[in-house]
Parts: sequence; C-alpha cells; structure tokens
Amino acid sequence: MESKRFYPLAMVNITNRCNLKCKHCFVFREGNPNIPTKKNEMPAEMMINEIKKYKRRYGIYSMVWMGGEPLLRKDVLKLGVKIFPRNVITTNGTLPLINLGSKTKWVISLDGPELTNDEIRGKGCFRRVINNLNNLSDDFTGDLQCQCVVTKKNETTFDELIDIIMKDTPVRGIVFSFYVPRKNDNSEFTWNTLKERDFAVKKAYTLKKKYPNFILNKKLAFKLMLSQNALDITNNCPMKKYLLPLYLGDEGFEIPFCCHGNDVNCDLCGSFGVFHLGALMKMNPLFDFDNVGKLNAI
Repeated sequence: MESKRFYPLAMVNITNRCNLKCKHCFVFREGNPNIPTKKNEMPAEMMINEIKKYKRRYGIYSMVWMGGEPLLRKDVLKLGVKIFPRNVITTNGTLPLINLGSKTKWVISLDGPELTNDEIRGKGCFRRVINNLNNLSDDFTGDLQCQCVVTKKNETTFDELIDIIMKDTPVRGIVFSFYVPRKNDNSEFTWNTLKERDFAVKKAYTLKKKYPNFILNKKLAFKLMLSQNALDITNNCPMKKYLLPLYLGDEGFEIPFCCHGNDVNCDLCGSFGVFHLGALMKMNPLFDFDNVGKLNAI
C-alpha cells in the first residue's frame, strides 16, 4: 500500500467481469488491471476484509462501487454498503437492481436515446435498462440517477435522452460526465482539443438552465470545463488528491494512476467528479475534506 495519507473518497472495482462490452469503457482499456482471475474474484468476506484495511488506513468515508458490473457481485455489495456512511453504486442497469437501503445511491448508465445508446453499449441495452427501472421490487428505496457519458459521438442527442428519462422512468436526475480519452486517443468518441469540446459543454449548460433540478451537474462545473478554464482544474486535479482508486489486479487490489486507469490524457479530462469537486471548492474556498460531514454536499 501507499504511504499513509487521507482519502475521504474511494472507488473500488469489485469484479473484472461484465455482461457488456461498451466501446468507450475506460476500465477495460489495455494497460489497466481488468482480467478476472481466481485470486481477484475472491470470496465476498475476504474482499470486504481487504476493503476494510484500506478504509482504516486512509480514513475512507464515501465509497463508489464499480466493476466490471458490480451487480455480478451482489454478495459483496450487500456486505460492503454496511461499512461506509455513504455508498454509490455505478451500474450499466441491464441487471435487476436490489434494495440496499434508502441511503444508497444508484447511478445507471445511459448514453443517449435507444439507437445511440445501443450502438455504444450493445443491442437491446436501452430497453433492458428502462424495463428494470420500471420494475423495481416493492421494497426498493434507493436513490436513482442516470449518468450519460458525453462523447463526440452522442453530443447532439442528450436532450432527447432527458425527455425519455423524465417521462418514462422513476429516476430523479441525470449527470453528464464527459469522455476521458487515453493518451493519443484517435477513437470516434474523443474531441481533439478542449475548444472542439466546448460545443458539447455549452449544450449541456443550456440544458441545465432549462432543467435546473433534473440535471445534477452544477452550472459552475460546466463553466469550469470550458476550454479557457479546464486546465486550471485538471492541472491540480481534486480527484487525484481526495479519491483513492482501487482496481482488481491479478493478485488483488491495485492503485492505478487515477480513477480512470493508467492511460489517461488529463488535459482533455471531462470527468464529472473532477469538475464537480472543482466547482464545490470554487464555491466555498473554505471547503475542507478533513471535515467528512461536508461530503454530504457531493
């Protein structure tokens, strides 16, 4: 483990198995720990004991549970949410959600209306997600929100996605997280420059003014993402400072370069978390993670 320091936030990949092959997924990029093995697909209690070691060492208060697809490890989730005051589960939403209590936040991925989403995530995914959201168990009490990864490929479609989610699901809101490219990324998803990305950022900002309560990004976060401001945030990345990323390597947990893995172009980063934390810190210069009670603002 690293030398001791304070990380109030953490994210953990609890499985390297996934039921989808999303084209833009950062976890399954080459160079990241992402292969399922007998050792890293460990029994639930063993995995929880390992996570508890990191909690004690770094003072972790809030945990983001990821994969792979975390709902392939319901056994880990059921135990894990009991050990942190604040829990967020990010899922592709194609498997039925389970009730883990009213204090658990579920972040369900949808990257556009049906055709756009399914071109990225696989045929039939959109309908499966909508169906699962509308067929929750009677005892389900979790907090539901969607996340759309904005890319060059879908930058013209997310207003339509908002209309669908608002009308056809019980979700309370959506966050936009902008694609984080790898170094030398030449995929269909990335913008070549921050200026080129400004079109999508301004579009999201306009929609925020139209749906101020449903779009959960802060207005200031969008402003900070604009080309003239973005490097001021990413050059002093608040996620690198305050969030501990845990990936599953061949033998167990490993700490990659950042939450998006080992191959990241920080200059073009558009991560929701990076600019959300940046906005909180700009809005309140006295914002101090040493007081973990303030984490409820995230």
